[in-house]
Amino acid sequence: MTTPPVTPAPPRPSQRPTAADFLARNRGGGLFTETVNQRIGAHLAVVAHRLRLAPSALTLINLALGLGASAAVVALAPAVARGDVRSWVVGLVALLLWHLAYSLDCSDGQLARVTGMAGPAGARVDVLCDVAVQISLVAAISSTAVAQVPDTPAWLVALFAGTWMINLVTSVMASGTAAASLLKSTSLPIRIVKLIRDYGAVVTACGLVIAFLPGWTPWLMGVVATVNGLFLLASIGQSARKAGLVAPRHTEP
Repeated sequence: MTTPPVTPAPPRPSQRPTAADFLARNRGGGLFTETVNQRIGAHLAVVAHRLRLAPSALTLINLALGLGASAAVVALAPAVARGDVRSWVVGLVALLLWHLAYSLDCSDGQLARVTGMAGPAGARVDVLCDVAVQISLVAAISSTAVAQVPDTPAWLVALFAGTWMINLVTSVMASGTAAASLLKSTSLPIRIVKLIRDYGAVVTACGLVIAFLPGWTPWLMGVVATVNGLFLLASIGQSARKAGLVAPRHTEP
């Protein structure tokens, strides 16, 4: 009796990574970022993985959403100031899009690390897109301030724009071998204090002020500029102290 040939079982599909897998590979951040944006980013990474999107595709979507939200705020700022457009509509829509863009910014790194697609080219695209989005956000906030309070000082706009980039610069510096923090403790009180420099928390504050208290935008700019400026001075002082201001004395042979 002839034994019929055995049909081999089809290969088992590889297990797809879950949101928990992506979240485990996040690069951290402030309390707000880790609690909200990194978690949203993990779920976005799951969707992107199933759609076979490259990490840089998420980066470019982040760029489009961030620039689009900021451009809408800039374009509508005069109409909001006149009362022709509801400030809460503009502010909340911008807030939602800014957060979605930031969550995608968290997601692209998770996707790259889990899929093994991380590389210097993708990292450069990520940083350059972050710069573009943050420049547009600064323009949106400044436009709202000038539209609401026409005599907003030019020096305040310039100071706000300049000090805003301190967060981005220190974030890039933190990825190198010389990374350090002024407040190293991970206790909850310290992490709450650090919310004043958490990008997710700051963007939330900016969106809510534009939505409900647009006339206070110049004050928001002043607070952000002061916090970032003080952080920069403290960072310079700490780094200079560690580097040393006096050369060590060499002993003659």
